[in-house]
Amino acid sequence: MKHFSKALLLSSAVSFSFAFSQTQNAVLNNIVQEAQNNSQLETLAFELMDGIGPRLVGTPKMQQAHDWAVNRFKGWGIDAKNEQWGQWRSWERGPSNIEMVAPYSKSLEGMQLAWSPSTPAKGVTAEVVMLPIFTSPAEFRAWLPSVKGKFVMVSQYQPTGRPDYNWKEFATPESYEKMKKQKEEMATQWRNSIEATGLNARTLNAELEKAGAAGIVSSYWSQGFGVNKIFGATTKKIPTIDIALEDYGQLYRMTKAGIKPRIKITAMSKDLGMAPTFNTVATIPGTEKPEEIVMLSAHLDSWDGGTGATDNGTGTITMMEVARILKKYYPNPKRTIVVGLWGSEEQGLNGSRGYVWDHKDQMKNIQAVFNQDNGTGRIQNINGQGFINSYDYLSRWLAAAPRELTKDIKTTFPGYPGGGGSDHASFVAAGVPAFMLSSLNWSYGNYTWHTNRDTYDKIVFDDVKDNVALIATLVYMASEDPEKASAEKIKMPVNPRTGQVMQWPEVKEPTRKGGVD
Repeated sequence: MKHFSKALLLSSAVSFSFAFSQTQNAVLNNIVQEAQNNSQLETLAFELMDGIGPRLVGTPKMQQAHDWAVNRFKGWGIDAKNEQWGQWRSWERGPSNIEMVAPYSKSLEGMQLAWSPSTPAKGVTAEVVMLPIFTSPAEFRAWLPSVKGKFVMVSQYQPTGRPDYNWKEFATPESYEKMKKQKEEMATQWRNSIEATGLNARTLNAELEKAGAAGIVSSYWSQGFGVNKIFGATTKKIPTIDIALEDYGQLYRMTKAGIKPRIKITAMSKDLGMAPTFNTVATIPGTEKPEEIVMLSAHLDSWDGGTGATDNGTGTITMMEVARILKKYYPNPKRTIVVGLWGSEEQGLNGSRGYVWDHKDQMKNIQAVFNQDNGTGRIQNINGQGFINSYDYLSRWLAAAPRELTKDIKTTFPGYPGGGGSDHASFVAAGVPAFMLSSLNWSYGNYTWHTNRDTYDKIVFDDVKDNVALIATLVYMASEDPEKASAEKIKMPVNPRTGQVMQWPEVKEPTRKGGVD
């Protein structure tokens, strides 16, 4: 396998960039100037994140987002439609309130999880108990009847609410190591305890519900100040909530001290049955090679702890803005440009898998897919995804962009095929040259990825503008390229652990009916 440095590749492509016509240079210059000086990103971000909000698959908000995107595209003169790929359990979040009512009154920071059952309008008030440490299934079964009528805390207690970087900066080396050791030991003990019940997080909650628990209380700390990850509930009749580490820790310490705190939960969500699920697909028709496609890819859905700003509102508004600019300055592309805003990426790439499955005839005609997902930062890494000649065409296309947009990008060629993680993988599995344009993280993993803090204010618009200019350039170059991009794959290596040859990922059909189990 060959690996090529970015510097070598870009220098080898200089002669190609010099060959541009005056018209091509004018188009590229207009693209960059429009992206930087007439950006519509802040308006799009406000309308999507603040105006519509979180976009959980199957919810009315997700449908609203699809319809908004179609109308936006059409307003720019771009044909767009919503294509159904399946259906999902529809649920609508309502107002929720969590209070400690004993031993004294206090509002608690938290929220119900997605798809959580609602409470009665008057709320549910009960004692809080902590899941003990177990050593066997028998211990768990003996304890289980005691949860009847109580809220059960099912997450590990965190001994500190300070992230590791804060400890490392201010603690003595001895104190830092002591805390690390304590956290590791507590995490190991907790994992062993859950394993000892013979259950996992999903089946455990079902057993607690069956035993008559009043509700489930979790706290999925995201290893940062004031931030929790918010996912979905697995209960059918009782509410499931997530409480901030600080309040969860207080409840834990009270239960340990024998104080028996009581909380009241009021959560007014609605179960709306099943709803159709869609992808939004926009098209700028090609002129010379209309059957060939250059695709822009981002997922429109999000988890709903925040408003899905960096996962993946920024990817969505980036691809929409790229399409707007190309329509303005490159209205008659050589190849057809398609924008795919996918649904239900968060539940397993369902929207993009649905598109690949339902449009098998298109796959051989796709020149390239450019996917953007992981946050608000400048594009920093591009992997060749196992396409052996990707170094050739990607380096030529990158060379057309201003140096300030590419100077910090690290490339890995030919790389290995992505099996998941984001929507490019759905196309890679079908043998399509599809590339994840991976971003500088801006503390993405801890502070915004799937968290309650993933909101408009976390967007770094200067970085997103740079991404728009770069991606629009790549799309223009891919469309104008005289050659069809090679989809030749690498010879897959042997897995050193198994001794077996690794396999190229397989095309998978999406979950067509979701949220019912």
